[in-house]
Amino acid sequence: MKMPALAAAGFMLALCSTPAAQAQVTLDVSKITCDQFLLFKVADPLHIAIWIHGYYSGKRDNTVVDVQKLKDNADKLRDWCRSNINMTVMKGVETLFVPAR
Repeated sequence: MKMPALAAAGFMLALCSTPAAQAQVTLDVSKITCDQFLLFKVADPLHIAIWIHGYYSGKRDNTVVDVQKLKDNADKLRDWCRSNINMTVMKGVETLFVPAR
């Protein structure tokens, strides 16, 4: 095989072995159920907890992240979800962390 043909064959092999790009996925966090949260059905639960933390921190103009508190709150949310499997994660957040008005 000549060098250009060998290079072309190598390029084709590389293209065929490259995994297909994944489609972009968007989530409505308000609709994520505890079942989906606990069983990694939509995303890693830690990623969801981080997003929720950022969402509520932004609403309070709070730019500080207490990493240990974030982890503790994610654990509390996980425990709440285990007892409320059919509820939404956001209901758990509101129940556990959002003060009543």
